[in-house]
Amino acid sequence: MNDRLLSLLGLARRAGRLSLGNDPVLSSMEEGKVKLVLVCPDLSQRTLKGIESRAEAFGVPLVTIEQTMDQVSMSLGKRCGVLALNDEGFARKALTLTKTNGEDLII
Repeated sequence: MNDRLLSLLGLARRAGRLSLGNDPVLSSMEEGKVKLVLVCPDLSQRTLKGIESRAEAFGVPLVTIEQTMDQVSMSLGKRCGVLALNDEGFARKALTLTKTNGEDLII
């Protein structure tokens, strides 16, 4: 599953449908482009709280992925712990790859 999600994120980046980093994600949320926010488990608590509150305010689903920031940076070429998918199709596929314990999120 790790490789499939990272491959999907790489494809979304090449397609221009991925925002990487805290500030670009927040900007995309304010513009109403974000369909899904992904955060790494080793993200700082302060950053996580800020992203969670903004995602909730804008009604954007937020999922914590299994991959660490190091794994994401190796795959995408940029170190970040916050990612946003700006395309509904990519977001749906990412949700199916990250779904655990029967959680259902609607985009």
